[in-house]
Amino acid sequence: MKKLLFPAAAIAALAVGGQALAADHQVKMLNMGADGIMVFEPGFVKAAPGDTVTFVAADASHDATAVFGPEGAELWAGAINEGLTVTLDKEGVYIYKCTPHLALGMVGVIQVGEAHNLEAAKKAAADLSATMATNKDRLGKYLEQVN
Repeated sequence: MKKLLFPAAAIAALAVGGQALAADHQVKMLNMGADGIMVFEPGFVKAAPGDTVTFVAADASHDATAVFGPEGAELWAGAINEGLTVTLDKEGVYIYKCTPHLALGMVGVIQVGEAHNLEAAKKAAADLSATMATNKDRLGKYLEQVN
């Protein structure tokens, strides 16, 4: 029987190599973008478990705050005028908003891996959209991209 021995350096290299596979998705917080006024761009992100999303404060007076996510997921709350990076480990659909511009429909969707909570996300999106004064269809359009 042969024993395979891995030196500590090899094990560390494997661990670091696994982390290198994770992607970072950039989302800009904008006053004006391809989808109109007060937007996250892109408004829909498809990520893999372990990826990060970096919210970039491209314009002033925005934040990124999660309002819905998979059961057991850690939700985030960003600060006004500050960027934020979140690591997404739980599979499912996440919905987030810009707190001061929710009424204007400044929302976004992230799909991480399998969208096992899509029906609950659609219900949460309908409830959230009902509170908006404009761009009420934005969340629905982003959720149509979930697959």
